[in-house]
Amino acid sequence: MTGTVYTLEINPQLPERLERLEELANNLWYSWDRPTRGLFASLSAPLWKATNHNPKAFLKRADQKRLEATAENPVFLAALSRVVSAYDTYHEMPGMAHVHGHPFRDDDLIAYFCAEFGFHESLPIYSGGLGILAGDHCKAASDLGLPFVGVGLLYRQGYFQQTLSADGHQHATYTDSDFDDLPVSPVLDADGREILVPVELPGRTVQAKVWEVRVGHVRLVLLDTWLAQNSEHDRDITHRLYGGDKTTRIEQEILLGIGGVRALAALGLKPTVWHVNEGHAAFLILERIRRLVAGGLPYAAALEAVAANVVFTTHTPVPAGHDHFAEEMIRRYFAHWCQELGIGCEQLMALGAEPGKAEFNMTALALRGSRHHNGVSRIHGDVSADICRYLWPQIEPAENPMEYVTNGVHLPTFLAPEWFETFERYLGIGWQARQTDPANWDGIELIPDATFWSIRQQLKAKLFELVRERIREQHKRNQGSPSHLDRLLKLVDPDNPKVLTIGFARRFATYKRAALLFQDPSWLREIIEQADRPVLFLFAGKAHPADLPGQEIIRQIAQMARLPEFEGRILLVEGYDLHLSRSLVAGVDVWLNNPIYPLEASGTSGMKAAMNGALNLSVLDGWWGEGYDEGEGLPNGWAIKPVPGHLDDAQRDAEEARALYELLQDHVIPTYYRTGPMGYSPEWIAMAKRSIASIAPRFNVIRMVGEYAQKFYGPAAAHGRRYSDADFAAARDVAAWKSRVRAAWPGVRLRRLDSPERRLRFGHSVHVELAVQLNGLAPADVTVEALVGRPGHRPGHGRVRRYALHFAGHAENGEALYRLELTPELCGKLEYRLRIFPAHPALIHPFETGLMIWL
Repeated sequence: MTGTVYTLEINPQLPERLERLEELANNLWYSWDRPTRGLFASLSAPLWKATNHNPKAFLKRADQKRLEATAENPVFLAALSRVVSAYDTYHEMPGMAHVHGHPFRDDDLIAYFCAEFGFHESLPIYSGGLGILAGDHCKAASDLGLPFVGVGLLYRQGYFQQTLSADGHQHATYTDSDFDDLPVSPVLDADGREILVPVELPGRTVQAKVWEVRVGHVRLVLLDTWLAQNSEHDRDITHRLYGGDKTTRIEQEILLGIGGVRALAALGLKPTVWHVNEGHAAFLILERIRRLVAGGLPYAAALEAVAANVVFTTHTPVPAGHDHFAEEMIRRYFAHWCQELGIGCEQLMALGAEPGKAEFNMTALALRGSRHHNGVSRIHGDVSADICRYLWPQIEPAENPMEYVTNGVHLPTFLAPEWFETFERYLGIGWQARQTDPANWDGIELIPDATFWSIRQQLKAKLFELVRERIREQHKRNQGSPSHLDRLLKLVDPDNPKVLTIGFARRFATYKRAALLFQDPSWLREIIEQADRPVLFLFAGKAHPADLPGQEIIRQIAQMARLPEFEGRILLVEGYDLHLSRSLVAGVDVWLNNPIYPLEASGTSGMKAAMNGALNLSVLDGWWGEGYDEGEGLPNGWAIKPVPGHLDDAQRDAEEARALYELLQDHVIPTYYRTGPMGYSPEWIAMAKRSIASIAPRFNVIRMVGEYAQKFYGPAAAHGRRYSDADFAAARDVAAWKSRVRAAWPGVRLRRLDSPERRLRFGHSVHVELAVQLNGLAPADVTVEALVGRPGHRPGHGRVRRYALHFAGHAENGEALYRLELTPELCGKLEYRLRIFPAHPALIHPFETGLMIWL
């Protein structure tokens, strides 16, 4: 048949009784409200699957007659009424209803910038953990009623879809999204016209269209350059998430940071807190400085005013996770910025400078342009403080301004629906509102073991159904035989899901060591080949298309899975996405994680698994360094202790693989199969219950965002107001003061005038007197203090006491005199040190200058 083919899409007309389905489809509230998603799935399960669980696309393709019949179905209408009632109740919640005590004013607004957001598979603008965390952050901000707006990019192609060949070669497929099918809407001005934002790039101006997404109470603003008035190159800026070369990357980040600031201004939004979530968005700092300088503020004061209310979160210690750009590229893209500010490009380069590197570091820019910084776990906070110590060169890492907020996960999104009714019964009505209260979770112990085991088996059966479906598709495409498929799926039996199932699913980066399990194949075979104690390992995840070592790991796992001794016991499932992720964390018995310490900044998948009753088997890195609890004979999982850092890579991997094998052989497998008369292991269930009760209240995103609000957002809003009040008087003052202190500091000297005593009776005092050459600084410009503690305790340790020396006038030679009568409060061996550092009442962190001199 010949002739031109024309396409035509016929959209159904929603009956009046079903009209609010459209409203539900356009608010990502459905991404964490399962009854809402269930409504759409009940209309047509095949269409729901075909549209990738996308309510908006679903409604555009639904059968008109089916909709009309449904509009007369009392059962569906009753379900719709319940969902709409819950939706309305949630959205009628007054702002700040759940954040009593958080220090915000009515005009406060938190702007949260991130390169990706992962809410649900129906909005594919995410690649992995950073995006999922950002999505959960927005959901929690909505749940808490925070004044919050997200800012990102609307990619026409999100991250790639993954297929695997029979030998484990990854194939990446990119598909353009039809924005009409996504839960996004263009933002219109008062005259009904689409809002466009101009962003200057070398030799041209790019226009970006502004879209918005509703996430419960929260608004997400997204920018898109796929416009006819832009050149083909510029249309491609927002074409693909993390695609293209360095030019594409810097242009995406300019659009995100600079365009994002301009988009908020075009919408009339005036943030009082700016959260830079990873360095991709750090160019917003430059745009905010430019605006203040254009208003008449000197550059140095503008930098202080901007930094006062910027929060920066760094998410990885891995160098590849931090963007660097060549000096030539920065000069080319920001020459106009330097001209507008009347500064040399050297000052711009200094904002992104890192010692020993010629490139411009986006993390350095984010740190210098913010006064509130954090890692995403306790371990990562310490690691980041050490990595970034060059910004505060005279400050011990333990005392520098880098803090931490441990990540969490959005419980309603990742808790399997099978748990909700049970939790309601045993934790009490309204348990979700009390999810951060450890006492709320005491009721987990009341759940009968048989009930608990039954739910766990249901979840595993559902996981097995999905795995069988994915493996069948994979096998068919790779032209495998039916008999071989039967052998592959011999343990994946939804009707008998009793096999111990261990899951490993995440991005296949080399530091995550997905193949550590295969360090000693013969030992592994010995561990898992016992017929009466079968073990199934499920692997899933993607490697970036440019990450060849990561792709090689996938091939290595595929090769091991094809060996006769491991066939059917190790399955590599393709197409890792949020849908598969939710099933895996809910259905596996054990969640395996074995990164190279300390490169796992946090990790959240293990949290999701734990709150669903799975047990973690993990290296003590990231969040598990805080989450693991040995208890009194009843741990909440298993821990692999990192080996000493002096070992080489091969020794480290061998030793930690040995620990993994020993835990599997001596603890995990025996405990699971130590079954009682009811067919399950009471010891295993006790550990699983303890895992939920100990992890769910601490590692949920409500706690996390609450910490951000208390530790960073509230203070940042207050600091921003203080620095901008009275024509930015505080910002001007601090900028001038820092300039004066930095000029004088090389000439500051300390010397001790008294003779140090070595022994003292308890209750007596030791006299300390110092002479300080201030080199033109005033006594009020500095703090002189003694630090007292036990031998080995370092500054920043909670048991090190600080005692300020008081100014006692000037000596004849002009030196400032400082004195202290020190009366120690402890007996035994003590040690003390003396130091001086700059001090100003308007500083946001006492050591933000990075300057300190020790005697």
